[in-house]
Amino acid sequence: MSYYDELVKWKDFDFEGYFNSVTDEEILKSIEKDKLSVYDYLNLLSPRAKNHIEKMAQRAHKLTRQYFGNVIGLYLPIYVSNYCTSNCIYCGFSKKNHIIRRHMKFEEIEREAKEIAKSGIENILLLTGEAKGLVDKEYLKGGIDVLKKYFSSVSIEVMPLDEEDYRYLAEDGLDGLTVYQETYDEKRYAEVHLSGEKRNFRYRLDTPERGAKAGLRTIGIGALLGLGDIRSDAFKTGLHLKYLIDNYPNSEFSISFPRVNEAEGNLKDSYAVDDITFVQIILANRIFQPTAGITLSTRESAYMRDNLLQLGITKFSAGSKTEVGGYSHENESTAQFDITDNRSVEEIVEAIRKRGLEPKYKDWETLL
Repeated sequence: MSYYDELVKWKDFDFEGYFNSVTDEEILKSIEKDKLSVYDYLNLLSPRAKNHIEKMAQRAHKLTRQYFGNVIGLYLPIYVSNYCTSNCIYCGFSKKNHIIRRHMKFEEIEREAKEIAKSGIENILLLTGEAKGLVDKEYLKGGIDVLKKYFSSVSIEVMPLDEEDYRYLAEDGLDGLTVYQETYDEKRYAEVHLSGEKRNFRYRLDTPERGAKAGLRTIGIGALLGLGDIRSDAFKTGLHLKYLIDNYPNSEFSISFPRVNEAEGNLKDSYAVDDITFVQIILANRIFQPTAGITLSTRESAYMRDNLLQLGITKFSAGSKTEVGGYSHENESTAQFDITDNRSVEEIVEAIRKRGLEPKYKDWETLL
């Protein structure tokens, strides 16, 4: 069994009809429950729940402080290759785009790592495009080996791998993985992933489970809001998180909801995600799964990120660069997407502390 078996149960669910039937009384009851059902979660995602956004915010704030204290975890991404064999109509790395491509050698990764390490942040996320010919498990192992010298925790956001490959990398010191399903609508998924290995919806969907079975400690999932129906995708992402938490207790799971952003060859037929709906989705997820981490990237504005610090967010990227070689400014390539929050690590740390919170530079330390 996999999450796909759960997902297909909701394929023909009438989301619009359900949302139209939700009452204010049901929403208020769902906000205050200690343990929510999936229908409570749907209530909080309904358009009508916007009328109760303040109560949702108060509840989300209380739960975040209860389970995570005043700590905000910090991490930085390092892009080491932007070659890609998939044709995804929304992504700057798509193979159809005529962009500056780069694939870093290990010595180049080390120079980049040295620059990033100056920030003091010790949680690093290694990212690549989806090009198995260039980015195989041995290349990833070499990159992880370099990064382990400078950072206490190394995770990857690369093309989906087989379980044995994740196990191989975990034994080498890989802590975690992040994988975005992009959209949970299988038909829409095929429309935006025109060719390449990323077109395999089911293989990508099962990626977090393969990582958990391989022993990875931290696993992040998410949807790119705006690719498909917003509330349906938000619900199915949250349901995916619940499934993983219930079935794989030895891994820690987190969730993220990036919004469609400007990119090279950008998407023109996306669904608009307004700020209130975006905030509502964050709050609903905090109330639905109070112990799960929620990550917010630099796709969002400084204003939005700062205000969400008190309302459910537990992990922040800081001073991010989305181009290969972006930190050392060495033969930089085209970025994957436009960054909206361009503040330095120091500025973000100051913003966190101004709100009475404490930035956390590392999660743990490996004992040799």
